[in-house]
Amino acid sequence: MSHNHGGGDTGGATECKIEMLWNWHTIDACFLSESWRIENQGMMAATCIGVMLLAVLIEFSRRLGKEYDAYLTRQFQRQACAHGSSLAAKGCGGSTEPYTPTITYRATVLQQFIRALLHAVTYGGAYIVMLLVMYFNGYIIISVFVGAGLGKFLCDWMVVKIDVQNLEVDRAPAGIDEATVCCG
Repeated sequence: MSHNHGGGDTGGATECKIEMLWNWHTIDACFLSESWRIENQGMMAATCIGVMLLAVLIEFSRRLGKEYDAYLTRQFQRQACAHGSSLAAKGCGGSTEPYTPTITYRATVLQQFIRALLHAVTYGGAYIVMLLVMYFNGYIIISVFVGAGLGKFLCDWMVVKIDVQNLEVDRAPAGIDEATVCCG
């Protein structure tokens, strides 16, 4: 099924090639709009590189969001330690029955705005990639896969801290917690 989009008399100009089946179109392929029409092999190569970079940026913004959340958690933990020691110095929690005090922290409006902005950037990028994949162009799909793998390699390097005091030998690995951002 081929859809050619263009207005009436094109005056010799070629129309967009849009397929809803697997294809390898390069020249005259259009992505997202008629203005993103591939006119030569160089434009297709640039499009593929751009799609790879977009996938890398999605992984980078996802990692940035996780790092920002971890930063806020560490900041709240430092504040809790400061409050916890001052509460202990005042004699709070000195009863004989078991008591586990809790301190609740909430992100400020600015912190929550930054978290939401990072999420929106990640989510928006993922949906743009999804729309590009829906053109079923083999070059674009391969570019997405390469970009996602490259993004994971560059932006999400695995680092594990192990507490040797409380080492658990039979614990199952966590695995991949988010394969895509569009559904979670």
